[in-house]
Amino acid sequence: MKILANDGISQSGKDALEKGGFEVLTVKVAQNQLENYINENNVDAILVRSATQVRQELIEACPSLKLIGRGGVGLDNIDVEFAEDNGLQVINTPAAASSSVAELVFAHLFGMVRFLHSSNREMPLEGDSRFKELKKAYSAGIELRGKTIGIIGFGKIGQEVAKIAIGLGMNILAIDKQVTSAPITLEFFNGQKTTFTIDTVEKEDVLKDSDFITLHIPEQEEYVLTADEIDKMKDGVGIINTARGGVINEVDLVNAIESGKVQFAGLDVFETEPTPAVQLLMNPELSLTPHIGASTLEAQDRIGLELAKQIIEHLR
Repeated sequence: MKILANDGISQSGKDALEKGGFEVLTVKVAQNQLENYINENNVDAILVRSATQVRQELIEACPSLKLIGRGGVGLDNIDVEFAEDNGLQVINTPAAASSSVAELVFAHLFGMVRFLHSSNREMPLEGDSRFKELKKAYSAGIELRGKTIGIIGFGKIGQEVAKIAIGLGMNILAIDKQVTSAPITLEFFNGQKTTFTIDTVEKEDVLKDSDFITLHIPEQEEYVLTADEIDKMKDGVGIINTARGGVINEVDLVNAIESGKVQFAGLDVFETEPTPAVQLLMNPELSLTPHIGASTLEAQDRIGLELAKQIIEHLR
């Protein structure tokens, strides 16, 4: 059986599949060439991340397909219902990248509260001539301990964010449409474990009481954060989005930064990805990364191995 890993797969995942008797194709096929490639090579399963779209038209045109695998959580680039209605298995790896995304949230947070996103730009240019002025400009940082983090979306990634926040001594406010309460277990270096129970709250509480707000929700039909929601937040709030582009109204976000309502924001995803708006790219109060939330070596290994395990179970 042939597996097309169109957005790549870790070597460990590839090795596991080949050991299981599968042929793994790792060529990157352009979206408009996928139909021909799948049919010409009689591909049984396609593995994607966020780049490749597996829509109804492709599924209909490729009768050899038996399985669609998504390396990661979101399935918004796959027509899941149509695929399953037509007998295809659809799998993903919802937990494999949770830690990596959560750590990126705090990479942005730590950087923003100590102005690293700005000082890393200014020091190479003017550190030798304006050292004292830059020191003064960047000496009003704040600590995360004791602050409140609002988590919008309290699934696996949101709960991983809560783990780190608890370890830092932060207060947690979380909202989720499905989750009303979640056990958060911290595992320590010496084998000890401690479990905290976090009950979710109302959206209004998260908006008005959080010092920082981070989003962990799938693609939405409408914005989740607009000027209306931002107006309800604390003055000087920080916002982080490592979820999906389009859940925050980026124009409203920039306006809120320019007015001082939002002090800074960390963005890993963008509404017009892969060509983010220049107003975002040039804004000095934004900490920016190019959609790398799940892109750690460890996460890619976990994703590859989890995909391989599920494929072997479903197709052998």
